[in-house]
Amino acid sequence: MSVLHRTIDVAGLSTHYLEAGEGEPVVLLHGGEFGVSAEIGWERVIPVLAQHYRVLAPDMLGFGDSAKVVDFTDGRGLRIRHIARFCALLGIDSAHFAGNSMGAINLLVDLTSPAPVLPVRSAAAICGGGEIQKNRHTTALYEYDASLEAMRAIVEALFVDPSYPADAAYVQRRYESSIAPGAWESLAAARFRRPGLHAPPTPSSTRAYERIEVPVLMIEGAGDKLLAPGWAAEIAGQIACGRSAIVDGAGHCPQIEQPQVLADLLLGFFAEQAV
Repeated sequence: MSVLHRTIDVAGLSTHYLEAGEGEPVVLLHGGEFGVSAEIGWERVIPVLAQHYRVLAPDMLGFGDSAKVVDFTDGRGLRIRHIARFCALLGIDSAHFAGNSMGAINLLVDLTSPAPVLPVRSAAAICGGGEIQKNRHTTALYEYDASLEAMRAIVEALFVDPSYPADAAYVQRRYESSIAPGAWESLAAARFRRPGLHAPPTPSSTRAYERIEVPVLMIEGAGDKLLAPGWAAEIAGQIACGRSAIVDGAGHCPQIEQPQVLADLLLGFFAEQAV
């Protein structure tokens, strides 16, 4: 299955995305850790999903080959509106969405807002939405100093399998992505705060889930080092058409550690929404 790299101008912002397959659209939103991109986040599941759907995986603003911009007042809202415009430009007025980590939180934030802007037909939130734990792994994610050793700590935080942080080539690949021109600066700048202010709290899982009207699948990695066990079922229980699943042998990125299991979950879920 051929995966195409494309670039489109979205409201003056260069936006890189991957595209593969034909049929109903599926939009994949990657996580928010330093060094991630659409390709790094989704490359192992795109070929499977693309056998059944038209798959679109954009680099969100600040990541991969998309524009490096910072909004100090509404960074999350900027990225959500950017993806909404991206979909509109591609003629997508309804799509299945799947997001990992930050991508999942962005989906849930939009779906629980008074006026959602994303064209969501169904949504899968993968390891994003629960209360983020405060431990050495979250410290590694939030206090990345753009060193190779610090990237190894991020990789350790993301995965259960110790072979990932032990894989020098894999760590190097993520490291190089994190130090591409503007990449580290745009993510680090978004976390700036005035001297004397306390560090902002981690994203809360408290949202108006009763507003969600589309089917939602919450997916938890059984070995996630960043989220407390049971968060997926707890949130799914607050959504009218919500359900949850747990992926064994996976941490914060099941789409990388267990790509076939994750792809099968998504395919089954999306197929249930067929007209």
